[in-house]
Amino acid sequence: MISLRRSLSPSVHDPSLPNGSALPISNHVPTVAVPVTNTAFPATTSPVATTDLSTTNDKNCSPWSWLKLLHKREAYDRSKLKGSIWKKPFLPVMLCFFLGFLVGLMPFSSPSSSRYKSEMGEQEFSLELSNIPDRESQVGAIKADVVTVNGTEHAKFASTLPSQVVAGSQLSDPTFGKLLIVVTPTYNRPLQALYLTRLSHTLKLVPPPLLWLVVEMSTQSIETATLLRKTGVMYRHLVCKKNMTDVKDRGVHQRNTALEHIEQHQLDGIVYFADDDNVYTLELFEQMRLIKRFGTWPVAMLTAGKSKTILEGPVCDGHTVIGWHTNEKSKRLRRFHVDMSGFAFNSTITWDPARWRRPTVEPIRQLDTIKEGFQETTFIEQVVEDESQMEGLPSGCSKVMVWHLHFEAPEVVYPPGWRLEQDLNATILL
Repeated sequence: MISLRRSLSPSVHDPSLPNGSALPISNHVPTVAVPVTNTAFPATTSPVATTDLSTTNDKNCSPWSWLKLLHKREAYDRSKLKGSIWKKPFLPVMLCFFLGFLVGLMPFSSPSSSRYKSEMGEQEFSLELSNIPDRESQVGAIKADVVTVNGTEHAKFASTLPSQVVAGSQLSDPTFGKLLIVVTPTYNRPLQALYLTRLSHTLKLVPPPLLWLVVEMSTQSIETATLLRKTGVMYRHLVCKKNMTDVKDRGVHQRNTALEHIEQHQLDGIVYFADDDNVYTLELFEQMRLIKRFGTWPVAMLTAGKSKTILEGPVCDGHTVIGWHTNEKSKRLRRFHVDMSGFAFNSTITWDPARWRRPTVEPIRQLDTIKEGFQETTFIEQVVEDESQMEGLPSGCSKVMVWHLHFEAPEVVYPPGWRLEQDLNATILL
């Protein structure tokens, strides 16, 4: 005979009790063994052990224990759900990443598409520059000198420059578009504002790049600094710290200050000494960009008290210097008959002597101890050896592009800063 054990649960109701009330259960009720005596049906189940209610903790049956179990179950389910959320899109994301990586490595156009364009007669737009035109058509020539669209060659701009100059003005030439370094020594005098304003208007019309080095003695004057800020030209305001008691020619030391600045910063361009009292044409600055080493040209000089204009400069056969022209007998002993505004040179000669095979590494400077009028020739002798290293500009050196004027007004009194603090007295009363 097999006995089955089952625990009495509070949820079991006895129908014999009134209103179907539950059996009263005490914690001290022992486990009851119920005998089974039915011989018609043999027992086939194994005995089930039930838990003694006397050993059950009251805390496990409280509502708080069930809330804790539910909370743990929810946290476990949430962690499993979070892991599944990350695992599901991982494979598609990685697939899209590798697919995009492979697409990025592919070329945008295939050989078949380009072959199709060539068969259909389609041609891409091409722009080609062949030469440098004159000043009037320079802007238009840069945009449409030789333009080929759909196999048709458009009209070209005619160039008035010589063939040798045109050949040297190709875009591949290192001197094309060179930086122009214009050095201007200046000092406080009655017509200083007039000279600087006129020169600044000329430089503003020169195509960039251009750097204007304005050098003053001792200190930067407020008038000059104010004027330079309004010019619209890229400039550097330098100061020569040389003691004025030891200065014989202030312009020499001011130009040397600019040369030191060029060497210190290794500026690569064409250096030109442009005095503020001269008159220049725009063609001069256009020609200077064609200089490879040293370029020279004639200068017309007009001095006060003289009725004739003195022309001084090179005599050229094409661009080759074959002689010199001067009207002043006192300067016939000079080696090179050139005015200070009649030449320009490559700035790398001053700070890269190995490139130009200079015999000495001494800095190139103007000398203050030389007799007046000989500073130009002693300076040029440090830059070139002879006329074979010079380039005459323009072709034949037959065009004047600079006028050197010696006009001063020492007796003129002008207000400081060119500003009138008080109203002027009327000389003619109304």
